[in-house]
Amino acid sequence: DRVLEACLAGLQRCGHDETAEFAIRLAMEESLANAMNHGNGGDSSKTIRVEFDVAPGFFRAVVEDQGPGFNPDTVPDPTAEENLTVASGRGLTLIRAFMTEVTVVAPGNRLEMTYVRPGE
Repeated sequence: DRVLEACLAGLQRCGHDETAEFAIRLAMEESLANAMNHGNGGDSSKTIRVEFDVAPGFFRAVVEDQGPGFNPDTVPDPTAEENLTVASGRGLTLIRAFMTEVTVVAPGNRLEMTYVRPGE
């Protein structure tokens, strides 16, 4: 919650609109949930490192967990018919949909994402 509050405060200070705030908040929530639940396997003794930079029309974040990582090319497509009723597996797709650029750094336990306001 503290990370999200700090991100939102920075976005508001830099004049980001509601659309940007929604996109960035969703991407941050999903990336943190993925790091906690999938990366660190729910192990509360493991940490998640978060960095972010905010400027007018710009946001960049890094979320890194202590897990072994994953290959993003092996994540099932949540829009495929056989996955429509699966309760999880949409986080990375949502992050990619709302952010301008998303990179999963090998071995797959570090996510780098950037949002640039359209037209900037």
